[in-house]
Amino acid sequence: MGRISIVGGVKREVQVYVDPARLESMRVGIDQVIAAIRAENQEIPAGTLVNGSSERVVQIKARIGSVADFGKIIIAKRGGQPILLNQVATVVDGDEEAESGAFIDGIRAVSMDIVKSQGENTIAVVDAVKLSMKELEATLPPDVKLTVVRDSSNSIRNSVNSVKRNIIEGALLTIGIVFLFLGSWRSTVITGLTLPIALIGTFLVMGIMGFSINVISMLALSICVGLLIDDAIVVRENIVRHQAMGKHHREAALEGTAEIGLAVVATTLTIVAVFLPIGYMDGIIGRFFKQFGITVAFAVLLSMFISFTLDPMLSSIWKDPAVNGQYGRGPIAWVLRKFQSLMTKLESLYVRLLQWGLRWRWATMLLAVVSFAIAIPMTKFIGKEFVPQADNNELYVQFYTPVGSSLELTQTKLKQVEAVLKSFEQVTQTYATINTGITQGKNYATVFAKLKPRSERKISVAEMRAPVRQELNRIAGITVTDLGNLSSVGSGKPIQIGIQGPDQQQLERIGAELTNKLANIDGVVDIDSSSKPAKPIVAVELKRSVASDLGIGVNQVSAALRPLLAGETATTWKAPDDENYEVKIRLPRDARDSLSDLGRLPITSSLQDSDGPRMVPLRQVAELVETIGPSQINRSDLSRELRISANAQGRAPGTVGEEAQAAAKAMETSLPPGYRFVSGGATKDMIESFGFAAQALGLAVIFIYMILASQFGSFTQPIAIMLSLPLSLIGVVIALISWRSSLNMFSVIGFILLMGLVTKNAILLVDFANQERLRGIEKSQALLNAARVRLRPILMTTLAMVFGMFPLAFGLGEGTEQRAPLAHAVIGGVIASTLLTLLVVPVFYSLLDGGTTKLRRRLKIAMKYPL
Repeated sequence: MGRISIVGGVKREVQVYVDPARLESMRVGIDQVIAAIRAENQEIPAGTLVNGSSERVVQIKARIGSVADFGKIIIAKRGGQPILLNQVATVVDGDEEAESGAFIDGIRAVSMDIVKSQGENTIAVVDAVKLSMKELEATLPPDVKLTVVRDSSNSIRNSVNSVKRNIIEGALLTIGIVFLFLGSWRSTVITGLTLPIALIGTFLVMGIMGFSINVISMLALSICVGLLIDDAIVVRENIVRHQAMGKHHREAALEGTAEIGLAVVATTLTIVAVFLPIGYMDGIIGRFFKQFGITVAFAVLLSMFISFTLDPMLSSIWKDPAVNGQYGRGPIAWVLRKFQSLMTKLESLYVRLLQWGLRWRWATMLLAVVSFAIAIPMTKFIGKEFVPQADNNELYVQFYTPVGSSLELTQTKLKQVEAVLKSFEQVTQTYATINTGITQGKNYATVFAKLKPRSERKISVAEMRAPVRQELNRIAGITVTDLGNLSSVGSGKPIQIGIQGPDQQQLERIGAELTNKLANIDGVVDIDSSSKPAKPIVAVELKRSVASDLGIGVNQVSAALRPLLAGETATTWKAPDDENYEVKIRLPRDARDSLSDLGRLPITSSLQDSDGPRMVPLRQVAELVETIGPSQINRSDLSRELRISANAQGRAPGTVGEEAQAAAKAMETSLPPGYRFVSGGATKDMIESFGFAAQALGLAVIFIYMILASQFGSFTQPIAIMLSLPLSLIGVVIALISWRSSLNMFSVIGFILLMGLVTKNAILLVDFANQERLRGIEKSQALLNAARVRLRPILMTTLAMVFGMFPLAFGLGEGTEQRAPLAHAVIGGVIASTLLTLLVVPVFYSLLDGGTTKLRRRLKIAMKYPL
């Protein structure tokens, strides 16, 4: 358990409301009242009485027994007569004055905000709190109810549950693809066993690494559904192909696995090379995706191990008659035969297409260049943001009333805001607070509107923002500073620009100019400044010479005003119920609401008259001036800072943020010396994260080349294989535009993920072509043979990956809006890369090999005839 704060609650306390007129007439200072109450309400040990073998403690029992007894305390003597507390004050057993407010559906409540300790599990803390609530409810009066108004674990539970569902749905779709291609339930079982075994093994590795089951680690496993079965698909398909040649199933298992072994190892290691850098990125993106990268890396290594052990073993002892086309009878068998016939035609079509590509090699390469060139300018149609907002069935509104507003005025405006939210049928409950959180003040309020589950709503939280904002803008006297849903990732609003410099007035001027420029940018809403309107204050300016003559100094004025206005706890009172309550001294509410009340307050002088100390009204020794003062001054990097923040509506926050940064940069030339702009918020996080992701991508490309060069024993063949990397870009761009996704942290990770996925197809083609050439087959024919043999496993692994991603891509489940762009990027990139790789990689392989052969001949001639 971490921090607990109470909102809207008022404690019982004994309030001593002093009468300033009586204090003055009886010549009693407020300091005397406080000292007397503290001195007279005590319980003091005075020692012991020892008599022979016994010992008794002597204790002075002087605690006040009842609230009425406080009024009998003697606070001073004047003219030989005692002055009692009830002669200068009214003692009340009541509640403290409210400084904050909490409301559920407009009804006043007392709320308790519980924040977990750092490093603790959110769900475990929430479950423990709810268990304690049940135990507490049994002891409460019937008219007191406990209600959970906000539960941050709900979004976590929903996300984890939706990812679990995505894993199951993806696994079923993937296994269905395997069955369709292999046409055998035996082959499907042998291949499908890889999934549960690899997933269970991955959980074991996660436990050893200290990872928890959370949204990111479960997302990694959902991504793995298509990956984990890839190696098993390739191995099993090659074994089936060897069985179809008439070989014994044991011999087919050994030779088929050995033949495909190099390609499987190469594809697995390239994926590991991609994901390990992801796990060790810096910044927020690194902390966010550490478990993701390491989990996937270990999962695919386990998958490779299983595909080299369990799959060949089962294939060697479990003969499958379906490999020779014996599908039996029935509708399923008819579908399988039709599909196999379609695949045969597709293989022939692909071979003819590749023959054309090998004949027109430079035209084919031009096609690849054009596809990549088209993708670059198309990226400007993709919006940018740090992290997409998940719909967690909650709408958040923050606003403030004019500076200096009372709690009552803010509460009145709060009821109007709640009425607006309640007018939307999607809202089921509102929970509002005043004077809580980071921006505290009686004029600040926050409202959380609980919405119907996403499946029961026609519109999302994002779609609700515009109509809600339009209705809130009609409420006079409030300024809405934030509207949407709170993000667990990032630093507040997506658009934040700080202005740093030495002078506050200059910062205000620059901030006003920047605010005007931001207001003209399409999509910018909820503009707010960290510098709030000046707070009205009453300056007490002491007339030092007059005050000195009357025996009054600054300390005496401060000692009198602080307890009278702000209140001061003098002591505690032990009630009959054995509870201790504070005894607070201050002026009554109606005696501290005007300037004239302040001027009449008596100040105790150090000068003595015959009947006691001289009492001087404050207005006699001080000028009371109404003025204004800064309500908040922020500092950052040893400088004063004014921060402008805003939300985005109708456009991607990152795109709007870039335009806001450009507007600030255009103002830099006119800034006075010593002033500068600094970026912040989600825009800063996005730029930083994209930079770290680019580093991880660069490392991944280098690692992939090194692995492929070592596996194939060639410096040039990896270049042909890695040509599939840029070919995936056009698919990523088209997919993000089609799904109306943005370029964000998740889609960037999806693009990096593609670097390991798209090389698989090229590796299968190049590996088989190399094997054919070792058998003495001519280069072009070897490529055509590779195309015919490897088309089936390429399509199987591609479709398994795509169908495994479908549940995530279509956002089936609550909170999936945040993670869906990853699947969008992967699906688009895999499909585009597969279509282009099947044609472009063999052609480029042919060109590279021809160029290498010519270079070798020239080098041999140069060595034979040196200059």
